[in-house]
Amino acid sequence: MMFGQRRIRLVLFAGVACLLFVAGLTPAPLGAEEPVTISQSTDYFPDSVGSRWTYKGQITEGPLQTVENKFFTNISKVTGTKTIKGVTVTVFQDTNPGNHGPSESYYRRDSVGIVYYGSDPGTPLEKQIVPYQIFRFPLIIPSSFQQFDRTGLDFGVDMDRDGKDEKVDVRGWSSLIGQETITVPAGTFKDAVKVEAKMTMRIHLSASRRTIAGLDVMTAWFAKGVGLIKYSERQELSAVKEDRGVVTEITEELESYDVKPAKGSLSRLESTPEGIFADDTRDHELREVVFSAGLRAYP
Repeated sequence: MMFGQRRIRLVLFAGVACLLFVAGLTPAPLGAEEPVTISQSTDYFPDSVGSRWTYKGQITEGPLQTVENKFFTNISKVTGTKTIKGVTVTVFQDTNPGNHGPSESYYRRDSVGIVYYGSDPGTPLEKQIVPYQIFRFPLIIPSSFQQFDRTGLDFGVDMDRDGKDEKVDVRGWSSLIGQETITVPAGTFKDAVKVEAKMTMRIHLSASRRTIAGLDVMTAWFAKGVGLIKYSERQELSAVKEDRGVVTEITEELESYDVKPAKGSLSRLESTPEGIFADDTRDHELREVVFSAGLRAYP
């Protein structure tokens, strides 16, 4: 789902006030209203080379009782295409997504949806999950689908300091929630499509044989002809030993944009591909593992 430095900020949102110590979380059931199909779904995810988006961001992080606020700017632009494992993908470059420094993200968009192909620099966990789908076309509101369900993956971090990286089970979902009017520094946008993405983790500590829980929830809004205009993300991690758990919240809002006219092939690529978290050291390590481009959103 995660909807991953970020581009489709497919994103996850969690209004959860406490850390989670349980596993097996599932997305909330969608409403019973009549589904609405969004015509010209691809218009919400422009990817023409030269397009550029500037976002104002804020990140709040730390143990539950220690909170630090940081502000940052992220500039995202489409630079071209490249081939990954025989598949042509569109390249998005970000200067500082989620306040993590520069990165590239790779996406493939065609008539049936958008698939995330990872990022550079990537993380050990992300590399074991990609590619995965982040949107399905046509966009149908409400609707939901599971993006991945993997067990026994290498977490890429030694959380309990015993010399061994932990194993992790991850599950991800993507949900189209509705349409809303959203105001950000760049203006007011009507009928923006609201998306929620959720990823749950069960991290198996090799030393104690304990299992702790992690949650990443993101909410994103996409405007027709513009792309991503806002996203908010919350990440939670249960305490490893006697220490307190970690909570990180990130928000980015569109400040300015320059979307170039579509020039053809980028949005109609051939056949579809297969399939689809303060100052604490562990906090930094976890964010590098979990914050993947696929969780963020496609401008």
